[in-house]
Amino acid sequence: MTASRVIVALDVPTAAEALALARRLDPARCRVKVGKELFTAAGPALVESLMRVGFEVFLDLKFHDIPNTVSGACKAAARLGVWMTNVHASGGRAMLEAAREALETFSSRPLLVGVTVLTSMRERELREVGIEGTTQEAVLRLAALVRMSGLDGVVCSAQEANLIRARSESSFLLVTPGIRPLAAAADDQSRVTTPAEAVSLGANYLVVGRPITRAAEPSAVLDGINREVALALAEGTAR
Repeated sequence: MTASRVIVALDVPTAAEALALARRLDPARCRVKVGKELFTAAGPALVESLMRVGFEVFLDLKFHDIPNTVSGACKAAARLGVWMTNVHASGGRAMLEAAREALETFSSRPLLVGVTVLTSMRERELREVGIEGTTQEAVLRLAALVRMSGLDGVVCSAQEANLIRARSESSFLLVTPGIRPLAAAADDQSRVTTPAEAVSLGANYLVVGRPITRAAEPSAVLDGINREVALALAEGTAR
């Protein structure tokens, strides 16, 4: 198992592009994420191919359905052998508990995390779907629900990570997308942070996509992020 906290988002449309990117990365220095577009196009075979060459895979399909359907989907992810999978926290306690219970029957199961509020969403979009209050309030409510439902952690913006960390045990995992090195563009993310900031705020895993996957030398960018994270961890320990 890699010690790196970086999960590279293979947000590309085809298996060929995903595998070409993977060949430019080292599974000892990162994990990879397979999301909806890529999984819909390439299916379980692509996930199996990535695992065969040594990558631990975060299957990012954000299951959100009736409890029985989500339970079956989580079992399918576990049988596939992925390292981590996720569900939408807004699916409610019954759905979250069904997802957790589905994985309890596996001797080696994926980590299960709940998505709080997408990092692309602003408060205006939250109000449009009936969620009142601030983004932070919504994230904290959903994170508390995930924790009470017994999942391993949440997907959240690093900007809310310190608030969740202050209310959670150290074993509760925080997976943070929207990570951008200082020189990178925010793209379509609204709530972004640098790798060092994310770690200092309490993040366990950092999801990084375009700054790595669109780089001329993806491996070099990955190495730079790993160094930044290691330095932030060392400084945090020293304080």
